[in-house]
Amino acid sequence: MVSSEYEGRIAARFATFDQDGNGYIDREDFYGAAKALLTEFAVAARSDKGQALYGGAEAFWQGMAGIADRDGDQRITREEFVNGAVKRLRDNPDRFAEIARPFLHAALDVADTDGDGAATTEEAGRVLQCLGVPEDSAGPAAATLDADGDGKVGEADVVPAFARYFTVPE
Repeated sequence: MVSSEYEGRIAARFATFDQDGNGYIDREDFYGAAKALLTEFAVAARSDKGQALYGGAEAFWQGMAGIADRDGDQRITREEFVNGAVKRLRDNPDRFAEIARPFLHAALDVADTDGDGAATTEEAGRVLQCLGVPEDSAGPAAATLDADGDGKVGEADVVPAFARYFTVPE
């Protein structure tokens, strides 16, 4: 049986996706996140990195809608998100990570200003801020993603952390 405490923790994650705060998650929330990242890192939307980010946002939206949009209206309500996470993601966090991977990969690529294949913790903090993490929390959160302490955050660090955050255990 799913506890109300667990549902409460999952529901709190809803706001991370509801970028415009209108009470539901839709494609525009994913595109808004992509636009914010491109603006923050001064990357053109029509560039290869920009197109990859929008492609990742679309893939992420499609995966999320497939998991949670039970009525097919192309909007995910808080209730749908909670039920989708509880019923589908809790037992398979790797599935959630896989639907997010294209977006996360492209976001790191946008943030990787020196082209070495990873973002610095400072760049990762900027990404987190663009995605709605408060400024005072973004830096410390980015630092925790740097598991080996080399000052870099790569896809191997971000994808599992993302899955753990959004698929909290009961």
